[in-house]
Amino acid sequence: MSKIFETPLYPYVRSVDQDAGEPVRHPVIIVGAGPVGLAVAIDLAQQGVPVVVLDENDKVSFGSRAICFSKRTLEIMDRLGCGDAYVNKGVLWNVGKVFFGDRKVYDFNLLPEDGHKRPAFINLQQYYCELFLVERLRDLQAEGRPIEIRGNSKVSGVESRAGGCRITVATPDGPYDLACDWLIACDGAGSPVRRMMGLDFIGRVFEDNFLIADVTMKADFPTERWFWFDPPFNKGQSALLHKQPDGVWRIDLQLGWDIDKEAEKQPERVIPRLKQMLGEEVEFDLEWVSIYTFQCRRMEKFRHGRVLFAGDSAHQVSPFGARGANSGFQDAENLVWKLKLVLDGKAPESLLDSYDQERVFAADENILNSSRSTDFITPKSEISRIFRDAVLDLSETESFARPLVNSGRLSMPAVYDGSPLNGADGAELPVRTRPGAPAVDAPLAGGWLIDRLGGSFQLLGIGCKVPDSLTLCGIEVRGLGVAEPGEALAARYLGEAPQAVYLLRPDQHIAARWTGFDQDEVDKALRRALGISEQDQAGEA
Repeated sequence: MSKIFETPLYPYVRSVDQDAGEPVRHPVIIVGAGPVGLAVAIDLAQQGVPVVVLDENDKVSFGSRAICFSKRTLEIMDRLGCGDAYVNKGVLWNVGKVFFGDRKVYDFNLLPEDGHKRPAFINLQQYYCELFLVERLRDLQAEGRPIEIRGNSKVSGVESRAGGCRITVATPDGPYDLACDWLIACDGAGSPVRRMMGLDFIGRVFEDNFLIADVTMKADFPTERWFWFDPPFNKGQSALLHKQPDGVWRIDLQLGWDIDKEAEKQPERVIPRLKQMLGEEVEFDLEWVSIYTFQCRRMEKFRHGRVLFAGDSAHQVSPFGARGANSGFQDAENLVWKLKLVLDGKAPESLLDSYDQERVFAADENILNSSRSTDFITPKSEISRIFRDAVLDLSETESFARPLVNSGRLSMPAVYDGSPLNGADGAELPVRTRPGAPAVDAPLAGGWLIDRLGGSFQLLGIGCKVPDSLTLCGIEVRGLGVAEPGEALAARYLGEAPQAVYLLRPDQHIAARWTGFDQDEVDKALRRALGISEQDQAGEA
């Protein structure tokens, strides 16, 4: 692994912008070459939007960090051209097990139904996640796409102005200034951009600490998520075990609140804890150690004029539930299609307010679930602990108790209920594919539905015809007709209805749906999804 950590992927190279007399203006500048920043850049470049990525580092992140990537993330990666790389390297899993003390109380399957291209989750170290994204970026550069990444380029000043931003970039050759129409801050939980703009988080910091240890070992544990409450090797606390590629295992151990963080990270403290868990006879090597504190916080707004925040720079949640990186990728897919339409003059700038509305809604949902997980995992009173332990005891034999067990409810994509972009809803159609929901995959003849969706507005006709192409509001809406849907597609999109028409957004979320095709209704729903108000429509008339 050391070669991955040590090899510069995007070393500093002096840019022609540094020798310009005046600050060069770019349409989009992204600060941060982590997973979310790279995903935003790739998505924009695939659509022909010139983009520059600035990062103070020149290589992948040290340590595995985020490891659990959800089915929804894999679907986004498919659209970005990285899905196969993720799945081929990652450890696929659907099953989790919950232990209380020294006994298993129950297990669960996160994807019990057939008919999906991708698994519920894969485990993949963040350094591979970033490596595959950088490789995809290089492929796009080789194709002549307008994308650039500049390493050892630290943003040291930000000035937001009407119509754009001006930034100062510190480099080994000294500072220089750049201008841009839009600045996207993907610079992590400690976001320098957020700090320089005088912005902060709101939310909770929980009084507990967890040790993360990545160890290399040969072990016979299955490819599952194992979570312990009050295990004999970490009495009164909790623990988590995940398998990763290359014989690396992720172990999380709860430590409590009043600890010396630096001391607890030292091998002489970590190794005895791991031997107590794994057994004295198991040989292992430490690859990476860190300590984290639960934090469930977000910015009040993700859009500040021409500056947009995404990923950890906009919100933080506790690691249990794998909500951090996965929600960051959903930020990226929500943001890019809206920004592209605004840049092209096909949607009002106010459409980007819906990025803030929808992703703040999603962040609040993640924070709620993450806070509930934290409260269950680390009870704050003796009464809370008695209740939790009773639930765990009952869950071994009583199915009604299992939904009450919360070992980190795992990441699910947000459904944008109540979004101002949502249009008509055929109420008799299945609830899981209502407006605001992400499209649900299903088998098609010779492939998968999810591979046929995304990147533009689309009409999906199931059991009825839709036009191959429509031009409405100056936008081409592509059509996909499925005359004879299979059982899975019918169950997920029709229910008891004989036919249905769905309007899908470029991010594969459902904008509106009907039980038949009506062009006037599609036009009305498209205008709503573009953020064109009734007043704007009246002005056009």
